[in-house]
Amino acid sequence: MQRVGPVEVPLPRYQSEHAAGMDLQAALTEAVTLRSLERVTVPTGLAMAIPTGWEGQVRPRSGLAAKRGITVINAPGTVDSDYRGEIKVALVNLGADTVTIEPLERIAQIVFARHGTATLAEVATLDDTARGAGGYGSTGTR
Repeated sequence: MQRVGPVEVPLPRYQSEHAAGMDLQAALTEAVTLRSLERVTVPTGLAMAIPTGWEGQVRPRSGLAAKRGITVINAPGTVDSDYRGEIKVALVNLGADTVTIEPLERIAQIVFARHGTATLAEVATLDDTARGAGGYGSTGTR
């Protein structure tokens, strides 16, 4: 992990013994205000080398979402193992009130997860299943 940019941020850490994600903080030199439905990309001041076969999933912080209506707009955002630039978080204000993001505020969390790599093969037909081509809501509402 490398600190980048003009703001020195603390390294991410787990906030509790069994937490899945580490908090990411806003590497801002001054506060940013978001009106209702406004989006902003917030720097974290961090770049990292994630091992091959792993990804970093940038997810919303539940408290920020529930209390202030702020969420990660592309949740989960993926940080690929070959990306070396600064991690930035795309936030959106889904609440009715204007919200201010302060410098070093915890804005998102990152969860590291293993992933596979698929090999795609085109076929003339797909095998049948009980669900078939049933889409949204096709398996019931409860």
